[in-house]
Amino acid sequence: MARVSQTHLDARRRQILDGAKRSFTRNGFHATSMQDVLTEAGLSAGAVYRYFSGKDELIEAVASEAFAEVSAAFETAAHGAPLRPLHEVLTGVLDAALRKQSEQAGATDPQAFPRLVLQVWGEAARNEALRNTLNDGYSRMRGIWGEVIKDYQEAGQLRTDVPADHIVRTLLAVIQGFIIQRALFHEDAGEAISDGLRALTTMQAKG
Repeated sequence: MARVSQTHLDARRRQILDGAKRSFTRNGFHATSMQDVLTEAGLSAGAVYRYFSGKDELIEAVASEAFAEVSAAFETAAHGAPLRPLHEVLTGVLDAALRKQSEQAGATDPQAFPRLVLQVWGEAARNEALRNTLNDGYSRMRGIWGEVIKDYQEAGQLRTDVPADHIVRTLLAVIQGFIIQRALFHEDAGEAISDGLRALTTMQAKG
């Protein structure tokens, strides 16, 4: 039997994950059957089960990848962030991450990935393994952006009388709210959020 290349294996796994993303986004995690995923991916049961033991494992893979993509985008932006206004970095990177995820899964609906993120958060509430994965990623992001915020504080662009981690957690909460608005209300609030972040992140300590 001819040996299957790693490139082929990676492409097949990508095909499965993208099909699962489309199915999960359309119908939700628990209303989607493995047959739905097989049909969407255009593959046989044997081909899919070679990579994933079942739907729970597939959900964890989709959820972890989605969070990892957003985290990676923010980690990459952190390297050159102090050279740009903070509000531009945050809104620009988030928008790029959401667009990349939608394009990667072949989704034409700009609300597709935000809706998937909401499902991931809901799934994490009942799935301890997934919750731990997201918590690790969240803690890592807080640590990286804590250093970035300190750079902005030292540059005189942010108040210094508030701990950097408190600012980070607030900014992440704003970003989470942005995702919720986009998912539930079909609202592209990018410009409004950018203006709001600009107002919040240009205040400086007085005296």
